[in-house]
Amino acid sequence: MAYDVHIYTDGAAKGNPGKGGYGVILEMVGTPYKKEFYEGFRYTTNNRMELLAVIVGLEKLRKPNTNVLVVSDSKYVVDSVEKKWVLGWEKKGFVGRKNPDLWKRLLVSYRKHKVDFKWIKGHNSHPQNERCDELAVMASQGSSLSIDEFYEKEEGKIL
Repeated sequence: MAYDVHIYTDGAAKGNPGKGGYGVILEMVGTPYKKEFYEGFRYTTNNRMELLAVIVGLEKLRKPNTNVLVVSDSKYVVDSVEKKWVLGWEKKGFVGRKNPDLWKRLLVSYRKHKVDFKWIKGHNSHPQNERCDELAVMASQGSSLSIDEFYEKEEGKIL
């Protein structure tokens, strides 16, 4: 498949759970268009940030049915979608699954486009992955961190 957009993502959490952030690079294939997105949270997990990065990237796409390649170093995210585990979880109402709020949100955006995933090894000199990692870490260290309300409520850790 020829891709219209490449989305590179990474998430980070110091302490896991702890302060976290995500980084996203969105590139329009065949054009110079490239955007970066990031956000930090005061209390979250690495897996939530990996998942949120993909969600944010997909939600930035305005045109439906876009051919998208998501490149991530998260086996958690890539395998869950590519091996269709998330569809089984959805059928069972996400009972007993972590991060149901984010999986539901991911499926909404995922179904609007034609999305493939590619897993890459993290911290392996892949330029966009390294940059996403920098963005995620920088965001997690920011002075004005967002609240991951679902996670804090579920964990009973309203700070």
